[in-house]
Amino acid sequence: MKKYALISFVICFSLVLSMGVSAKTVTCDENIKDLNAPIECSAVDLSLGADLKIAAKSAVLMEPYSGEILYEQNSAEKLKPASITKIMSLLLIMEAIDRRELTPEEVVTASKYAASMGGSQIWLKEGESMTVDDLLKATVVASANDATVALAEKVAGSEEAFVKLMNEKAKALGMNNTVFKNCTGLDTEGHLTTALDVAVMSCELIKHPLIKRYSTLWIENIRDGKSELVNTNKLVRFYKGTTGLKTGTTSGAGYCLSACAERDGTEFVAVIMGGNTSNDRFEGAKKLLDFGFANYVTAKISANGKEREQFVKIKDGTQKYIKAVADSEIKALIRKQDKDKTVKKVVMEDNIKAPVRKGERLGTVEVYASNEKIGEIPLVAEKSVEKIKFSTTAFWIIKGLFKL
Repeated sequence: MKKYALISFVICFSLVLSMGVSAKTVTCDENIKDLNAPIECSAVDLSLGADLKIAAKSAVLMEPYSGEILYEQNSAEKLKPASITKIMSLLLIMEAIDRRELTPEEVVTASKYAASMGGSQIWLKEGESMTVDDLLKATVVASANDATVALAEKVAGSEEAFVKLMNEKAKALGMNNTVFKNCTGLDTEGHLTTALDVAVMSCELIKHPLIKRYSTLWIENIRDGKSELVNTNKLVRFYKGTTGLKTGTTSGAGYCLSACAERDGTEFVAVIMGGNTSNDRFEGAKKLLDFGFANYVTAKISANGKEREQFVKIKDGTQKYIKAVADSEIKALIRKQDKDKTVKKVVMEDNIKAPVRKGERLGTVEVYASNEKIGEIPLVAEKSVEKIKFSTTAFWIIKGLFKL
């Protein structure tokens, strides 16, 4: 830890001098040789089924909205996560903002405990006040442990209480191989997760649009320009479509990264854990994302022709038939080779009885690609049909008798 911090401080300070910036760059635990250098990446076969040769203990590529795993390497091994722990911390903070329990403009005063954090930090002083907005910048961009703890204390009262919420949220998300011991990611006995679980919480975090306001920043100032933050995620600068998310480095965890990128409506989350060098994680994430964009696309699929309208028989209704329509569309991740080869199958509910309400689901248009079901378009009632009453039935019977 001390070695990483010393090297990082010297590098960051040198970078500021080379850029001619007067602001003081905060300390970060990232052993980045040159923040201006592009990511070094060897040639690799990106075809489906290929071995991407990820130089890390664990890796996974996931589509965030379906949760589909597109590539994995030892993704269930429990490992130390370093600062990608903060993904869960940020998720809870985003949820608190959504509930209006916290606002970006709100001012937070640093406690003695928050100011005592080591590792990556913005050198908060006890009693120093800073907005939630600036603390989020420090947490996301510079991975500042003191800023993270200050926010955790604001949300839950103490880091201990906040960590309890982190573990409860992990359980709710099905992250069964994760145990958090702190909100920062500093190496602690028993503080473990997996690449797969990191992908799950990353997917949940990026569903909050506000996080991308911070995770896409490359250089930012706080304290009225007196402190400068430089993003430790080089993908933000050097990879097209990058929208975040978080780096992590400790002596116990090695070099870790959860990265997300979006192009033309298709988005992926790539997780690297246990890289031996800083470039290992960036190269690994780039390979995963390149693999995703080379082979998959998000398609908008709607029902057409006869699939779009179906006439359904209704029992005990004021009319015998009702029209079911498929007016909506779905988004589905499919292999590029299957983009124009989707097959649709209409499946209607059996024994439909009145009353039926407008918009009620009466069937589905199932969508398949390569014989795999990739989604459903609901067929819903175009209008309501009431249940026939006894008095109405009697009226029609009598009317029929008189006609005889």
